[in-house]
Amino acid sequence: MRLFLIALACAAVAVAAGPVALFDGKTLNGWEVCNGSARFEARDGMIVGTTAEGSPNSFLCTKKEYGDFVFEFDVKTDVALNSGVQIRSHRYPADAVVATFDGTKTSQQKQSKGRVYGYQVEIANEAAHGSGGIYDEARRGWLEQPAAGSPCAGAFKDNQWNHYRIVAMGDSMKTWVNEVPCANVVDPLDQSGFIGLQVHQYKGDKPAQVRWRNLRIQDLGRHVWKPIWDGQTETGWSRTGLGDWQVENGAVHATSIPGETRGGFAVTDASFKDVTARVQFKILKGNSGFFLRADPKTFAGYEVEIDYTKRTGGFWEPGGRKWVTGPEDNAAVKPGEWNELSASLHGHRIVFHLNGVKTVDLPDDAQGRTEGHIALQVHGDPQGTDIWFRGVEILVPEGAAK
Repeated sequence: MRLFLIALACAAVAVAAGPVALFDGKTLNGWEVCNGSARFEARDGMIVGTTAEGSPNSFLCTKKEYGDFVFEFDVKTDVALNSGVQIRSHRYPADAVVATFDGTKTSQQKQSKGRVYGYQVEIANEAAHGSGGIYDEARRGWLEQPAAGSPCAGAFKDNQWNHYRIVAMGDSMKTWVNEVPCANVVDPLDQSGFIGLQVHQYKGDKPAQVRWRNLRIQDLGRHVWKPIWDGQTETGWSRTGLGDWQVENGAVHATSIPGETRGGFAVTDASFKDVTARVQFKILKGNSGFFLRADPKTFAGYEVEIDYTKRTGGFWEPGGRKWVTGPEDNAAVKPGEWNELSASLHGHRIVFHLNGVKTVDLPDDAQGRTEGHIALQVHGDPQGTDIWFRGVEILVPEGAAK
């Protein structure tokens, strides 16, 4: 069972025979304009986008959606004009209030119906040093900007064609500009969506333009979320230690034993190596955790901290370094509501998110374990722990989800 699930999570996806053209060089067949009034046209083997006075950001979007892929194109833009390419993107179906987080507090921002949102690979002039970074359009803002003075920050060249390469696979997105590595983002929020070419809002004495050519994509399928708990039984799981566990309405309600300092765990029968997993939780009192690569006897491993008052989304290592890193507060938690934790552990790259906010990113955590079980904890606490869990899932290639 253990080896089967490890193989399942790493199963190969169906791969297209090779890259195909996204643009036929003559028409905009397969594309549609989303947002704004900028003009897009096919001209001389290029897609040319021209700004329109007073227009918000405009996008030319593929009618087809893509999940995992290798996407390459050439781009040249007027120096004064900012641009970008959307990947795995969407449109808000109605006026939406979107939560944004600036590192200290969560705020709400209204987005209009049809507004494009999602991952954007930045196209900017040399002075801006942002090309190749990944921005979350109309949602969370920058996910990764090129560091000042880095090779990526100087890779884009004004007034010439620049070659981009984007590789998206599961929760990993990587970019290159003129063969220089740029962004290396791990983010599980969206696994598929359309591709969109952006003409940024612009104010100038005359219109500005951005041009694309040689747009080619290799479609590699997509990843999807696979439940590892059925929401009703303990199939595939076992319990150890103390604590009261009750299944109610597709969720498990776990409470500690009054006055008892020893806690308990619900543990997967299967062991996992490289995995991206997520869980929804609602904590009403006390302390808990979401464990990965855990030893089922000692529970040494990676614990994503869950606490009623502090440090939720941080990294605690039982049986080892204890508190490693993460937020000291609970700024990204929605008190008394359902919250979502995700943890990506691939090799020694470790990334945690809480409600879409990145709380831990360790590029090379060579001290940590590389394999183990997933577990849900109810911590022993004389003051009591009261927590709910639901939606325990792992990210797998679509063909492995059946």
